[in-house]
Amino acid sequence: MIEVVRTGPLTTVQDLGRPGHAHLGVPHSGAADARALRLANRLVGNPEGAAGVEVTLGGAALRFHASAWIAVTGAPAPLRIGGRAYGANSPCHVPAGALVEFGLPASGLRSYLAVRGGVTVEEVLGSRSTDLLSSLGPDPLKPGDRLPVGPARDLGDITVDVAPVPPIPDTPVLRVLPGPREDWFSRDALETLTSTPYTVTPDSNRVGVRLDGPPLARARDGELSSEGMVTGALQVPPSGLPIIFLADHPTTGGYPVIAVLASPSLPAAAQLRPGQTIHFRL
Repeated sequence: MIEVVRTGPLTTVQDLGRPGHAHLGVPHSGAADARALRLANRLVGNPEGAAGVEVTLGGAALRFHASAWIAVTGAPAPLRIGGRAYGANSPCHVPAGALVEFGLPASGLRSYLAVRGGVTVEEVLGSRSTDLLSSLGPDPLKPGDRLPVGPARDLGDITVDVAPVPPIPDTPVLRVLPGPREDWFSRDALETLTSTPYTVTPDSNRVGVRLDGPPLARARDGELSSEGMVTGALQVPPSGLPIIFLADHPTTGGYPVIAVLASPSLPAAAQLRPGQTIHFRL
């Protein structure tokens, strides 16, 4: 068992989500930065889709009641195990009884902890992920919660000492493709989106990243009927200020989508912090 001692702003259990249920109104959910979770699992010999812990803006502390191997990836939060400092993106041994603590990351927003054997809370619709929009899966973690860990006896050996990853940029450039409702906007709206900076607002979460900047002018009045949404969609409400949909986004929406993030930009979007400046490029 892993005992939750502190949670910081938000700590949840996440795997790679529950795809294939959008027609039932169930979001995909899963790790906001799936690339970081996959890496953490590979470092400890787990299948890439094993459930781990997503820590938002540090501050979490977890006590391990049995010895274990862990890896921490994503936002580079200072990591201490039993009071000693350890590095990210590398397998680390946790002695029985030790406290694993996350500091405030210098950049990025979400850090991921994988434990060899995986976190084995109960599955809901084939996933152990916490979904903040639909409330499926386990509740966000709170002090006193205990997380079961699966067996490691059938896993392969740990063979990697460290996995170098590029630093999270201060001003990310997110690549976009024109969206299915680009024609609902003025001719210069897409140029505005891709030529001027936007700022991440504090009203952002795992559902979506709200942005402040130049409003995107509409070419049509009225509203759409609800239609399917995907992770990375840039939906534009009447304010004209775009919202980037993340892992817990609704499966349908009635505001037009001017653009969609290219898949390689999704991890960067998941690491955006309030107050950060970003640029979009076609």
